[in-house]
Amino acid sequence: MIILGIDPGTAIMGYGLIEQKGNDLRPIDYSCWRTPAHTPLAERLLMLYEQIDPYLRVHTPDHIAVEELFFNSNTTTALSVGHARGVVLLTGAQHSIPIYEYTPLQVKQAVVGYGRAEKAQVQQMVRGLLRLKDIPKPDDTADALALAICHAHSFSLNQKIGEFR
Repeated sequence: MIILGIDPGTAIMGYGLIEQKGNDLRPIDYSCWRTPAHTPLAERLLMLYEQIDPYLRVHTPDHIAVEELFFNSNTTTALSVGHARGVVLLTGAQHSIPIYEYTPLQVKQAVVGYGRAEKAQVQQMVRGLLRLKDIPKPDDTADALALAICHAHSFSLNQKIGEFR
């Protein structure tokens, strides 16, 4: 199974493409899509779409894992992330790719085994689980890989549970 994890944002959108074969996880590609500072929101969203759409055409993931929207004290950031998520959801739907959403707590639980893990712990586990030399940078890229890993673990577990019903 090929999984694309996406950490949505309008300035920086991290992505991580991994392959899962059984319990083995292998990184295929990871980086981030960026938009220039001071660009109007509508143009940023179009720029993101124009980066995501051809990526999905080339890499054709089986699933997309994206961070579920959560509201913290910064409502402006949450709204901006919501717009970026919308681009991801739309583009994934256009390509008929199933999309799965995970909260930060679920990602930490799946990757580290502890829902209140620190960002550095998650990054170290991402590096270790994918056998990477270094922690992926920027943080958005590491977060996207964590989302893909979370989906790999969660989807596999749900498939096994479903087999016993």
